[in-house]
This record gives sequence, C-alpha cells and structure tokens, in this order.
Amino acid sequence: MGAFEVMGAFDKRHREEYGSNPASLMTGRAGDLATSLIPLSRVKPILKCRYLVKGWLDQGAFSVVYSESNVGKTFLAMDLALHVAAGMDWHEHRVPTGEKWLGPVVYVASEGGTGIHNRIEAMRRDNPALMSRVDDLGGFLLLKTGLDLCTSDDSQYLVEAIGTMPRAPSLIVVDTLARAMGNGDENTAKDMGQFVRSIDHLREATGAHVMVIHHSGKDATKGARGSGSLRAAADTEIELTRNDSIIIAETRKQRDMPCDNVFAYSLKSVFLGFDDDGDKVSSAVVQQAEIVKSKAKVKLTGTDKIALQALDDCIRDHGEKLTSDNYPRNRRCVSLERWREYCDRHSLSSGESDSAKRKAFFTVKNRLQEKEMVRVIDGWLWRIAPDDEALPPLPTVTSNAGNAGHAAVTTVTAPYKGGNAVTLTQPENRSLSQEKKERTAESLRERDPDAFDPEMWR
Repeated sequence: MGAFEVMGAFDKRHREEYGSNPASLMTGRAGDLATSLIPLSRVKPILKCRYLVKGWLDQGAFSVVYSESNVGKTFLAMDLALHVAAGMDWHEHRVPTGEKWLGPVVYVASEGGTGIHNRIEAMRRDNPALMSRVDDLGGFLLLKTGLDLCTSDDSQYLVEAIGTMPRAPSLIVVDTLARAMGNGDENTAKDMGQFVRSIDHLREATGAHVMVIHHSGKDATKGARGSGSLRAAADTEIELTRNDSIIIAETRKQRDMPCDNVFAYSLKSVFLGFDDDGDKVSSAVVQQAEIVKSKAKVKLTGTDKIALQALDDCIRDHGEKLTSDNYPRNRRCVSLERWREYCDRHSLSSGESDSAKRKAFFTVKNRLQEKEMVRVIDGWLWRIAPDDEALPPLPTVTSNAGNAGHAAVTTVTAPYKGGNAVTLTQPENRSLSQEKKERTAESLRERDPDAFDPEMWR
C-alpha cells in the first residue's frame, strides 16, 4: 500500500471516530464566517459593565439626541460630554472614572459658531472643578470644521486624525446631523444609510460612542426628522421637550437597557463680560430641575383641528377680554355664535343643510370641551392654555339666614337650545358693552322666542 493510500485510510478512521469539521477546510470569508458560528452551549451572559453614562449611553454605541429648534440640545450634549471627559458622574448617573476612565471626548461643532466658545466658558465659570479636571486629563477636543459623513470620505479622514491622539476617545459628538450630511438628503433611505455606515465606521475604528444631535420633524410625535433608517440603526434615542422654562430629556429607545430614564433641567444664565458696545455678554449652563408632569397629549380628529383653527381666527378678529370673574383675565373670549360662523366658513360640516352644520358644530364643541381644549360659560368661550386654573364656578342663588324673606337672586338664566345656558348676572350686564348685549339678546330671541324675556335686556 502506497503512502497516500495509508494517509487516506488514516483520515477515514479519524473521521469515523471523531467526526469531521468542514469549516477547518474552508478559507477566505467563508472560512471566517464558518469559524464564527457559536453553538448554543457556548453562549454565556456578559455581566461586565459596558456603560459610558449608566442608564443612558453604552460604550461604543450609537445615540441620537433630537428636539425642535432652540430647545437646548447643544447645552445638554456639551454638559454630558464634559462630564464624560472629566470622568465625573453626570447628575447622579455613573460615569467611568479613575482607572476606569475611558478616554477623551471629541466634540464636532459644525453648527456652533462662536457661541460654542461662550458655552464652554460658561461651564468653566460655573463649574471650575469639573473643567480643571478636564484640563488635567486632556479630556476634551473641539473640532469646528464641518464634516461630510454622507457623500465623502470624511469619516476615514477623521479616524486618521483621531489616530494621532495619545489615547482613543470614549465619545464623539456630531452636532448636528444636518451639517454632517454634505450634499446628501436626510429624507432618503440611501443617503441616510450611507451616513449610518460612516457612523459605524467611526465607532468600529475608534471604539468610541458616537452621539448625533438632530432635529425633530414637522410632527414631533414621529420622532427625529428624516428617513426612518436612522432610528432603526440607533442604539439609543433621547428626545428633548420644553415645558415653559423646564426642558425634559427622555429616552425613547434603548436597545439593551430599560427605556425609562427622564432628566429635567433648566438653563442657568452665566455672565461672561462686556462686548465692544458695552453690552453684557452671557451664555448658559445646564441646571438640574424637578420633573414637571405635563398633561398627556390630546389626540385631535380632523374636525377638531378645523374647529380649533376657526376658533383661533375668530379670537384674532373678535376676541374680547371680559371683566367678569367667570372668565380668565389673560384670555380673549368670543361668543359661541361667532365661533359657529367661523366654523361654517372653514367648512367644518360636509353637509350643506343648516341642520347638518348645526349638528357638526355642537358635536365638535362638546368633544373639545371633554378634551379640555376649550371652556364655555354663559355662551362665551376661550382656548385653554397649560397654565389655566380649574374651571371657575358659576354664580349661584344665595339665601338669607334662616330663610327669612326672599332669596337674593344673583343670576337670571335663559335656556339655550344647544344644551348650554347663557347666564348673565346683573352686575355683568352693566359691564358688558351695549353691542355685546344686543348681539346676545338677538341670538337668544332667534333660537327660542318663547323663552326670551325682553325685560331683562333693557
């Protein structure tokens, strides 16, 4: 038996006893994939901490921070970035520090202009200990050059530039996505896909977490602006909303963490100096605030929106501030009749008959009252704002002590066919303009002549 025959017989017996591994015979990409296949028995949990900001950002991941314009995205991103650069906990959320410090931060301020310098100086004056620690570590580098991460090789050039740093970064902030798209279109999946590939290249080549600052779309409820492929690729999404002076940051997506974090903050003004004209120059820093619970968003139908637009136009043209305590002093009111006229002009009802228009109007009026979008008292209404207090009480009939004599009647009520009563106190009659009285009286006379009492309107 020849040598090759002996080796063949040996291989045959080996395969029969131990089985064969075809992957070991493969080369190239197929071989790499074959050897990367992991059997279930070797899949074990990973318990090692992988956070950059615990509960918010993971190491080497991809996050998107978005909101409408002028809400405070850059202030939040800068505050977070400087805490990471200093290796100091970010508002009670753990950041790797000491020997576990991950590395510096590269902040790409494509949209910052000179304002970014003032924001950093404001941080230096407000929190000198944090900024001194960043300086000692060499933990922060600012890049004010615009990048094109969609239609050029800037991601590779940035990787090469970062390679000259003594230590790899832990965080790269791209502020904003719109300024980093070059000639690309953020609304197309193809261009957004190329942008995401550039972000992945930065993450893989540097090991850094990449945070992208972005804007929300026209409909803020649908999240960040542009192609949905951005949201699909992101590991973390953080939405910012403003409630008066308080800004709320909420996690809207977390790939590998609970999605329940909320951080509230306000912007604290910091004086920096005087300009050439002698005017004060200031910037702002993030100051943690108490979380303000806002009302749940109200879902409006198409007819709701038409009616509210008609009401806004009506208030613009005919709104009046009423002196009665029943009406808010900081709102302008209009009569139900005026509002109905404007609803007809806005084609609230698809029907042409008076009955169809009347039914559509009272249906939407009642619905908007239930949704607490409008309030109606005595045939007059106004738009509700977030700071409105509880509905003011209607005047009541008071009685004398011990029921002696007649009760002192303070209101006179006339029925209103739409289910609302027009109630006017006699002091209120004197405070309303004569034109308003005549208009209201005429409306009541037309609606229910039998119930109309002309004496009360003289």
